[in-house]
Amino acid sequence: MIDFKFYLAIFWRRFPYFFVLLCLGTAVGLAVALTQQPIYVAEARLVVESEQIPDDLAASTVRTDASEQLQIIRQRILARDNLLEMANRLGVYRGTTAPEDQLTPDERVQDMRNRIRIETSGGSGGRGPSTSFVTISFDAPEPQLAAAVTNEVVTLILQENIEMRTTVSGQTLDFFSQETERLEQELSQMSARILAFQEANLEALPDSLEFRRSQQAAEQERLLELEREKSQLRDRRDRLVELFEQTGEVGLVGVVARTAEEAELQELQDELTRASAVLSADNPRITVLRAQISALEKIVTDQQAAGSARLNEQGGQLTPFELQLADLDGQIAFIDEQKEAISANLDRLAASIAATPSNALTLGTLERNYDNLRAQYDQAVRNRATAEVGDTIEALSKGQRISVIEQANPPTSPTRPNRRRIVAMGIAAGLGMGLGLIALLELLNTAVRRPVDIVNGLQITPIMTMPYIRTRGEIWRKRLIILTVVILVLVGLPAAIWYIDANIRPLQPILDELLRRVGLA
Repeated sequence: MIDFKFYLAIFWRRFPYFFVLLCLGTAVGLAVALTQQPIYVAEARLVVESEQIPDDLAASTVRTDASEQLQIIRQRILARDNLLEMANRLGVYRGTTAPEDQLTPDERVQDMRNRIRIETSGGSGGRGPSTSFVTISFDAPEPQLAAAVTNEVVTLILQENIEMRTTVSGQTLDFFSQETERLEQELSQMSARILAFQEANLEALPDSLEFRRSQQAAEQERLLELEREKSQLRDRRDRLVELFEQTGEVGLVGVVARTAEEAELQELQDELTRASAVLSADNPRITVLRAQISALEKIVTDQQAAGSARLNEQGGQLTPFELQLADLDGQIAFIDEQKEAISANLDRLAASIAATPSNALTLGTLERNYDNLRAQYDQAVRNRATAEVGDTIEALSKGQRISVIEQANPPTSPTRPNRRRIVAMGIAAGLGMGLGLIALLELLNTAVRRPVDIVNGLQITPIMTMPYIRTRGEIWRKRLIILTVVILVLVGLPAAIWYIDANIRPLQPILDELLRRVGLA
């Protein structure tokens, strides 16, 4: 059975140690609670609103997700230069118990990052619109400073949000504007290349191939017809020569046979006379006949001029045989000239027809490139119009935006430290250390203190036992030592903690870091 009376006696015998440790824990708790600087936390709340205009009517070109956007803004605000500039401008480290030169710039940046908290809540990962809430807080020894820094962070978030979205929309618009200008220049260059190629190959383009083939067929038909006329004229000349050689006569002087062109001209003139009697002067048939008559008149005039020139070259009077022979020779020479012209035209047509497939391939490639550029240009123009709408939406703050729900106000009471909890933790630590010390001393003590220890250890039953009796001097000396220790713990330890905190090193960051590591911050 457990001897509660014995253990209670041991506790009272060791009570001075327990009391000293309890006082030590309580003193430390009181000292820490009293030396801790009050910290005020100011909070502000923001909301990330969805687009004001539906996407199916006009969409913004900024597609950054709300959570991603907030992360980017957070990293920009917590940059080293921004934090140092904010701390210097708002005097975060001015007027504190620690001189400013005791904190290096790196320590200030880390301290500012630890004290500024930006927390996001709400939102969803779905495709539909979602609302996110942002809580910004900052802790400082003064309520006005906490509110000022918190509102400054809110201002920076709003500015960064507007700047980031307008910058993205502006860059998108600039990109598509430059792309449109580039494609427009390439279209102009491609149009100039196509025009230059068409001008260089004007007679060998694919769109006039059928016309040139029909023209080639007509020229070949005309060449055959001239060949037949030339053959007929040669037969007439040979018969004329044969008749003159056999009879010495060819007919009456001054009578010259008419040429085929003159006969055709006479027929056309007769047909025009008959058609004019029944048709109006604007009739297409009349116009065609007049054009044919005009062309044949030119041919007949050229033939007559050629005959007159030969007469002048020969000089004097010619016999009827010579006149007819000269006329036939002139007609044959004129036909030869026409054949040469038609042959040259046929060669030119053949060369252009032969070059048409290659030109068609080249022209098709140029036109396809032009069509591709045109499609890209049209798409770029549509994208630029969309970018202009998106830029206008962002300029008017009609897209996704961050607005303030509640500004940060100076708090009326400090958030930490929780002095009661710190004192309670000190008392609990003192109790634990006192009880632990008593238990440790008893576990290490192997002396015989009870009759049962003699019986269990030596197997001897004693007749009687007598406790140790202290003198009055020993009792007062022990009480004096305990009282001195208690006074030192209750007075000296808090004074030492205060001196260290005020003159050597602030204990607030050390305690905050300790509480943060044990999960009690």
